Amino acid sequence: MRSRDDVIDDVVSKVTLRIKRKEDCTDLPLPKYMSTGSAGMDLYADVDVETTLEPGEIKMVSTGIHVSIPEGYEAQIRPRSGLAAKYGIGIVNSPGTIDSDYRGLINIILINFGKEIFLIKRGMRICQMVINKVTQANLEVVEELDVTDRNTGGFGHTGV
Repeated sequence: MRSRDDVIDDVVSKVTLRIKRKEDCTDLPLPKYMSTGSAGMDLYADVDVETTLEPGEIKMVSTGIHVSIPEGYEAQIRPRSGLAAKYGIGIVNSPGTIDSDYRGLINIILINFGKEIFLIKRGMRICQMVINKVTQANLEVVEELDVTDRNTGGFGHTGV
């Protein structure tokens, strides 16, 4: 009988993501999928000392890694639902995008939406990274657009 991991390997497409650690970050775990069905891999905080995130405060936090994403793919940085639900911790530009041609240090723009001070500790899982295929659009300028049932109906036009 085949294992669940073998079945997932047949269904889930995979790409190779090259990772370079900062020199002082060899103690931090590499990004990791926390379950066999996870879409995102957790990234870890690269802070030298415990760092406070006050309610309403925004802070850039290093993950201690650089990545090389294959052309035709992107990485999306998303909040961890547990941190959001328990402490109100989010990401300001969620989802953040890492383009395939970016090689700089990955920093996460955290925000504390909660009511209490949040402590960021070295090696804490602070976000997740999801790898997605990219589609780029060709633009075509036209005089008129096609008409739909919704057409120009905007925010709230369908009711509550």
